Amino acid sequence: MNSDSAWKLIYNKFSPDEEGLREALCTLGNGYMGTRGAAAESFASDVHYPGTYISGLYNTLGTKIAGRTIYNEDMVNIPNWTYLSFRIGDGPWFLPSAANIIAYSQELDMKSGILSRKMRFETRKGYRTQIITQRIVHMKYPHLAAIKYVIVPENYSDHITVRTMLDGSVQNTNVERYRQLRSDHWESQELGVFAKNGIYLKMRTSRSKVELAQASKIRIFVANERRKLPIETITKTNRIAQEFCVHMQKGKRLCVEKIVSIYTSNDINVGNIKDEAVNSVKQASRFVSLLNSHRKKWEETWKKIDIRIDGDAFSQKVIRLHLFHLFQTASVHNMKIDAGLPARGLHGESYRGHIFWDALFVYPVFYLRIPQIAKALLRYRYRRLPQAKKYAAENGYKGAMFPWQSGSSGREETQIMHLNPRSGKWGPDFSRLQRHVSFAIAHSFWQYYHFTGDMDFMSKYGAEVLVSIAQFAASLVYFDKRDGRYHTKKVMGPDEFHEKLPGSSKPGLNDNAYTNVLIVWILEKAEAMFHLLSSRYKERLIEKVGLDIKEFERWDDIKKKIKIGFNKQKIIAQFEGYFKLKELDWDKYRKKYKNIQRMDRILKAEGRAPDDYKVAKQADVLMLFYVLRLDQIKEIFRNLGYGFDKKLLRRNYEYYIKRTSHGSTLSKVVHCYVSQLLGKEKEFLNWFEEVLKSDIYDTQGGTTPEGIHCGVMGGSIDIVQRGLAGLDFLDDGTIKIEPRLPRKWRRLKFRLHYRRTSVLFDIMPHSVKVSIPKHEDKGIKLMLEAKKKRYRLSAGKTVSFKP
Repeated sequence: MNSDSAWKLIYNKFSPDEEGLREALCTLGNGYMGTRGAAAESFASDVHYPGTYISGLYNTLGTKIAGRTIYNEDMVNIPNWTYLSFRIGDGPWFLPSAANIIAYSQELDMKSGILSRKMRFETRKGYRTQIITQRIVHMKYPHLAAIKYVIVPENYSDHITVRTMLDGSVQNTNVERYRQLRSDHWESQELGVFAKNGIYLKMRTSRSKVELAQASKIRIFVANERRKLPIETITKTNRIAQEFCVHMQKGKRLCVEKIVSIYTSNDINVGNIKDEAVNSVKQASRFVSLLNSHRKKWEETWKKIDIRIDGDAFSQKVIRLHLFHLFQTASVHNMKIDAGLPARGLHGESYRGHIFWDALFVYPVFYLRIPQIAKALLRYRYRRLPQAKKYAAENGYKGAMFPWQSGSSGREETQIMHLNPRSGKWGPDFSRLQRHVSFAIAHSFWQYYHFTGDMDFMSKYGAEVLVSIAQFAASLVYFDKRDGRYHTKKVMGPDEFHEKLPGSSKPGLNDNAYTNVLIVWILEKAEAMFHLLSSRYKERLIEKVGLDIKEFERWDDIKKKIKIGFNKQKIIAQFEGYFKLKELDWDKYRKKYKNIQRMDRILKAEGRAPDDYKVAKQADVLMLFYVLRLDQIKEIFRNLGYGFDKKLLRRNYEYYIKRTSHGSTLSKVVHCYVSQLLGKEKEFLNWFEEVLKSDIYDTQGGTTPEGIHCGVMGGSIDIVQRGLAGLDFLDDGTIKIEPRLPRKWRRLKFRLHYRRTSVLFDIMPHSVKVSIPKHEDKGIKLMLEAKKKRYRLSAGKTVSFKP
């Protein structure tokens, strides 16, 4: 693979069956909005799905199901700005999936953020036409997007009619299992014309009443000369289109440049959104100028975020693909947006665009590259702290309990009914009992502080979140005099397959190990953060959260006495009663179903309950060793009176790996990282390959076309940083490094931004260099684990050693 191809995703054949996957993987975005890589000529169909999503733009609709109205809030598919097609003479409008394509190439250039396509097709008359397109969603100017569309009649001369459109008739139909639910989110408000080549469309969501304005202008060139042709405007209730006709000579180029601007009433410091959209398009430069400024912004971004891998072409391409999509889903533009990180990006409609705990896997990518992005995403959570406090109080708890799924307001958006696509039946959904989402949020705030040292942010925002979640965690437990331990009840872990004990009529489980250990960690960090605050901020925090200093005494008692279950073999119990569950005949199910990742749906379709079996979507227990450092877990277990060593970790890994179906892509991330901790190189490499394949090959069988998995993308990068580069960021600010490169990797090179200092890592099999650029005015403490030495690194200095 040459260096250029390491930046590109290339498809050399049009494949209708794979179009949905390609559309998701070829999404372009800038943090403000994301546009799927659907053909410009397409409408929603079984093959194509044009979709554009704006961060934080949601609407709620109700649907009657089984005699009750179910309300669902969705990240809304906004009016389609990309539509542009043509027809030859009186022929049909061109659509790739309906045409006789004789040559095809589609290329996503991740380095420049450009989606290009070249194709040739032949009509029944034998007319051959070449089409060349380029598309950008501008990385510097977040409200702008553009298309360059070139048509070349190769062996004929005839009239060509071009149609471009702003289409507000779109609905949310990307996810098949949601199609039984209402999806008509938009109401038409206004549409019209400006100048001779411009149109605009203004609409409003039906319940959230968010207004949106799109404006589009086109420029027409024939044989590289600007042409001002008569343009006809065609309007319908929620669509506005432009058409023009030109007689083209054989071999001549017809080029259409379409520039679009999009604004919403959610935008900060924006007045009349229609005027903003129209004026923005009027002032926009030609496509080539926009392309150049867009490229330059991506070039600046890649200097901060790139990871270079020599010797493994596949890993290099996929890691860059993951970085590309994460920094399209959230960028510096999020600093002016009130939006979280959707678990499936701005790439599709799965999970309804909601914010989950998956962000825990992604935040380290932002902390250590462009921490302002992480700060913006954490502010989304802080703004919803009052709603989290209200949610906790409604459920009888103190502090702040964040919802399992969050959207616009911060209220619980988790559906109460869930469709099993295997059986076609709706059933109750108890996912909202996953209280650990609050703990993931606390973890993310602490990690932000840990990686950035930003005490100002923590004093004003983060400390209140941490302490409020700690108050919730402490109120979640109760003391049982019979065993002298604190316990939790009516919770679910990340596993999700287990909702209750067999035979129980009440949902929820007791003493989920993942939940209980994180409670200890959170109580410790919240108290530590409180003591780091100045007197002024301590007083403010005490007043805001109603904190009684005596609460710390109970927190300390919980940290010493919370229950963690074990069996005789020192296997940690996923929850109380786990070891009494039945074993599953895994070989039988693999032989019968092949893909058994969603064993819960398989068992339910057979009339069985996953609650009855030792089967996990993702192993809760192993998740602990991904989220917390080994020294942290060792300290927690020691204080609780439980022993811990690597033998315990190994036993639990080998136990749970046999009982996990990996129905979540996050499961493979965790197993990958833990196998590396245990020195299982062969298993690690297999897991790592599985992690990298998750989205690019859609290994879950149809989920990626509904949106990428941000968690697995962030996890893959975290594995490179922590697992392969061997980085560990200690509490005292020291970076510990112990590289463990795969044998075929010749080089791993990247830059991190740690505690306001830029640090360059250049790792090869026989040498490691760590340096700080000359312009940096701060130094860091660097611990080299291989040599058990500590070095003080300062600006312009390099440390070199043999791994």
